[in-house]
Amino acid sequence: MGSFSIWHWLIVLVIVLVLFGRGKVSEIMGDFGKGIKSFKQGMNEDEEEAKPTKSDAKPAQITSADPAPSASETTKSDQA
Repeated sequence: MGSFSIWHWLIVLVIVLVLFGRGKVSEIMGDFGKGIKSFKQGMNEDEEEAKPTKSDAKPAQITSADPAPSASETTKSDQA
């Protein structure tokens, strides 16, 4: 008599249903499911934070459309 048979578990289930009622058990299981879902979502958020993104891998370089200075810029810098 070291383990429980199916009849033992059925009796325990009936006692739990009588004590807590059907609605209370479903409410508890619903809360349990929400907790698991929240836990998985938190784990996914942690994994996303740990992964480097493309923007983290390379710093952005600022380039201008016209790499050569214009004539007005060269005269201003020559006069100074």
